[in-house]
Amino acid sequence: MYHKVPKPSDPQLVQRSQNSAREAWRMFEIIAEFVTATERLQAIQPAVAIFGSARTTPDHPYYVLTEDIARKLSDAGFSVISGGGPGIMEAANKGAFDGPSPSVGLNIQLAHEQGANAYQDVGHTFQHFFARKVMFVKLSAAFVMMPGGFGTLDELSEVMTLMQTGKIRKVPLILVHSPFWKGFLDWFDNTLVKEGMVSASDRELFCLCDDAQSVVDTIFAHYQRRGFTPSPAEREAELAL
Repeated sequence: MYHKVPKPSDPQLVQRSQNSAREAWRMFEIIAEFVTATERLQAIQPAVAIFGSARTTPDHPYYVLTEDIARKLSDAGFSVISGGGPGIMEAANKGAFDGPSPSVGLNIQLAHEQGANAYQDVGHTFQHFFARKVMFVKLSAAFVMMPGGFGTLDELSEVMTLMQTGKIRKVPLILVHSPFWKGFLDWFDNTLVKEGMVSASDRELFCLCDDAQSVVDTIFAHYQRRGFTPSPAEREAELAL
């Protein structure tokens, strides 16, 4: 059957051509975003990322605990990185802002819940969600997971996956406040492990802490065993993120 070849003036062809050009330029925008973020943020290391709910109010115990953790990390010489927004993110930045080490916000514009908090020594805004997530992983020597929702669970599962598959080195991944994470741990042990979806040894990818000092001590204990510098193999793997 004969199919008519569209002429250059065909609106569909013109639209496809315009879309293709926009996609090509978007690749350059993404490259530029990575280059700018890397140049600006490399100096903040060593750093610890803190994740948690954007909906937590300043009078909530989770907020107070996060602020305490961040201050202790800052006093210990770690920059503290958050998503730059309200709730737990604000608490993390606020605690670090009052300390001697940098408070860093990796900001992004979202339809709900996101607006840059006022406690950032270094703030960097991303256009692309995935570029922001890559920089979290590349910059962080440890991850602290406070109680949170979808975003926190997303970051938790992503970091576990990257460590499990060897795409990044094993770093401290700390779940804070045992009662909140109990359901997750029960599901991990009684469903994921029992049904063979993960190995029992994958439980070693993360640990639990309930107070600020334990978080700091856990991070230091890890790096006293192995040092902060990645091995050549670890560095090569992380370049392929």
